[in-house]
Amino acid sequence: MKRDVAIIPLNKGEELVIAADNSGSIGMREQDDVKVPYDIVAYYNFRVAWMECVAAGAAPFSIVIHNFSGDEAWEQFIKGIHRGMNELDIENLEITGSTETNFTLVQSAIGMAVIGKRKKAEAECLDYDKDKMNVGVIGEPLVGNEVIENEANIVPLDLFQWFAEQKDVLALVPVGSKGILYELEQLFAGQSLEFTTSLDIKKTSGPATCFIIAYKDIASKRIKEKAANLFHEVIINNSPFAE
Repeated sequence: MKRDVAIIPLNKGEELVIAADNSGSIGMREQDDVKVPYDIVAYYNFRVAWMECVAAGAAPFSIVIHNFSGDEAWEQFIKGIHRGMNELDIENLEITGSTETNFTLVQSAIGMAVIGKRKKAEAECLDYDKDKMNVGVIGEPLVGNEVIENEANIVPLDLFQWFAEQKDVLALVPVGSKGILYELEQLFAGQSLEFTTSLDIKKTSGPATCFIIAYKDIASKRIKEKAANLFHEVIINNSPFAE
């Protein structure tokens, strides 16, 4: 499955993986639509880009910040990234970036890229057959102020990372603004299927507050126990309208 990342071939059988995220009109400026501190804005930008990079099979090593919210926001952005790094228990990420200081925007804006590396062998595509795997959603789709008000329903970064390291997990798909249904259709591209779950599968998941997991049946009990109340089963059936 193609993820929202850039893949750049390197020497010795490795590839560079670049994932990115951005936020606009979210911050502490008067005309922002969602008012939250900049460290929280950066934390959620970081987690989206990190999850996309890791979901593509890469090990992140660097972060680039594009700051359009002024010098005063920079240290708060760094604080938000460090929050994510602390959750993941990592210290060796290089952070760089730039701040727009010639002009001032009336609304807050930030872009962030996470850069990682993977072995080419890890990039091989799998044939996602619904009859050979189980599928679930971990977390709930949330956006805007819901993210602040329902933090207990958001997937922790360290939980996502744990699943990324499990051999019986076939695919991890962070869910963004296009919603769960879109990501499921991408995962099972070319197949006429219907998906049923307890969640709103068309709702935006904002800053990747949930993700889709495809896994071998043998791991079912362990995965459900690990995810606990964040786990939501996805039932997949052939569409009655399929030719």
